[in-house]
Amino acid sequence: MKNSRCFYVLGIFLFLVSCAKVETKESSIDITSLLNEMIDREAICKFPKNEFRLKQESSYNRASKTPNDTIGWFINHDFNSKESDKNFIRVEENNGEKEWVLMDHQGAGAIVRTWMPFLNAKKPTTTSIIKIYLDGAEEPTLEGNMLGLLNGTGLFPFPFSHKSIRSAVSFFPIPYAKSCKITVTEKPFFYQFTYREYTEGTQIKTFTVEDFKKQTELIKTVGETLLAPKVTEQGETLQLNETLKQGEEKFLNLPEGTKAIRDLSLKLGSYKDSTVTRSVVLKIQFDGQETVWCPVGDFFGSGVGLNPFQGWYRTVGKDGTMTSRWVMPYQKNAKIAILNLGEKAIDLQLKTTISAYNWDESSMYFNAAWRGEYPVSTRPFSDWNYVTIKGKGVYVGDALTIWNPVKRWWGEGDEKIWVDGEDFPSIFGTGTEDYYGYSWGGMSNDFYEHPFHAQPVSNVYNKNNRKPEAEFGTRNTQKYSTETRTRALDGMPFGSSLQLDMEIWSWTKCDMEYGVGVYWYGDANTTSNRTPDSEGIKRSINIKKIIVE
Repeated sequence: MKNSRCFYVLGIFLFLVSCAKVETKESSIDITSLLNEMIDREAICKFPKNEFRLKQESSYNRASKTPNDTIGWFINHDFNSKESDKNFIRVEENNGEKEWVLMDHQGAGAIVRTWMPFLNAKKPTTTSIIKIYLDGAEEPTLEGNMLGLLNGTGLFPFPFSHKSIRSAVSFFPIPYAKSCKITVTEKPFFYQFTYREYTEGTQIKTFTVEDFKKQTELIKTVGETLLAPKVTEQGETLQLNETLKQGEEKFLNLPEGTKAIRDLSLKLGSYKDSTVTRSVVLKIQFDGQETVWCPVGDFFGSGVGLNPFQGWYRTVGKDGTMTSRWVMPYQKNAKIAILNLGEKAIDLQLKTTISAYNWDESSMYFNAAWRGEYPVSTRPFSDWNYVTIKGKGVYVGDALTIWNPVKRWWGEGDEKIWVDGEDFPSIFGTGTEDYYGYSWGGMSNDFYEHPFHAQPVSNVYNKNNRKPEAEFGTRNTQKYSTETRTRALDGMPFGSSLQLDMEIWSWTKCDMEYGVGVYWYGDANTTSNRTPDSEGIKRSINIKKIIVE
């Protein structure tokens, strides 16, 4: 009897130990878990259980120290030049050769985005070697041509890494348990390395080339999934087909219970009128709170007018169908409404798929808001606030649409992002075009798309007459441009607040129009400084008519 009791207790002990091991395994982070997370749209609508702070090392000008210094804060030499020679951490010497240190993070983390431009706007070549040292190793885990390693032609395949317009961009995750140091063998130019800084004690399996090679099939599957996102087929489909008169609103009540919007598509009968995507507003309530109020063009990333592109979370089709694949959960009830603030009646076709959802303590509501302003003066230099959020959540993307009235480039301004009341931004960028994943903006007016960023439109005034080898900054970039960026592994969690500003920095003194759609998840108590702005929408429509004419 005594022995039986001992075996019984021992059995329980072993069971608990095995459970603990399973739990540790499930919460550990490695290449496999991060790749799966990249295509798990439901993951980003939950506050991360393995908590982290998103941070960035970049070549931003170190003279930018405080907003009170109006000269240093807006200085534009965000690269290593005669005017700014120390936009890196330090210089080391290894085996008799110099290495410039661009990142040196101590602690557990994961690189989730890299960006580096061509050193010459016309020549995508460099002889500089980038080296990535993990966990204090004396030899680099990854080594290769500074651009080639991270532009889709090296180890990391497309679409994880790719040649964006005049730059190399990579989203392939590189986890590490103890530390990460990144160096280059020649004096650095512009750069950004965005990484997760995990809380102490997080279980991480450090990246190895051997583990990477073992995941060939998973990498292929994730890449194909990112390039061809599928519409949800399971669930209840609801539709709304209506004609909206001027100032009219129609709504669709969603099924009650704990559920989630999986897909949402909208097609407007008069989409060829470019003002419609700004004058028609999408509104969504979840559990009695309106968390989405955004013009449809800014919500779907199209900007002003219908500008087709393919992304992971959103697609704008050539037939005018705009699709969102953000997962939007609710606990009890929800309502989708469409408001027409335009001057003409419009036909609309709204379709959405709803299915069951497992709500837990980490679940959050989807939010989308809009801000528009005209005129926005480019002098004196200033920071233009996208959004300031109070509460807990995860920031997941934005779509910027601007009107540039002059020929010269408008997008030198840096993003500056403060999280949880910090004294200096966690993210301090090197230019608006860099934030949106391309470079040499004064010469990069072409359409481009990628699962996580795109330039759906950059209309060039008098396009046929521009010189093919125009000098940087003089290429004509007049009219409307739309840039959009959405986030998966580089989503930005915040515990109490987030403030995202974009610096207004044009080569010419002028008045511009700015409009931005912003997207985040937050709990029921999370608020922002963005409120419904019907009058702002109407002003934007009238401004468009004036400046276009």
